[in-house]
Amino acid sequence: MSAAFETLAAVEGNVGTIGYGLAAIGPGIGIGIIFGNGVQAIARQPEAAGLIRQNMLLGFAVVEALALIGFVVPFILS
Repeated sequence: MSAAFETLAAVEGNVGTIGYGLAAIGPGIGIGIIFGNGVQAIARQPEAAGLIRQNMLLGFAVVEALALIGFVVPFILS
């Protein structure tokens, strides 16, 4: 009976790791979209490069915060 509990505990730890891996996909896609569209916008309107770059970095910070929250939450819940 104790072997079954040890296996369950090992699976629980691995599920948290898989969960963070899946949670990192969203911010990765978001960062790609932000910088891809930002480069296109700068190519279309070079005179607005400063404002576009500022908005890109703000969006990057918000999306990266989501990734960090996804990293911290499994530790808080366990």
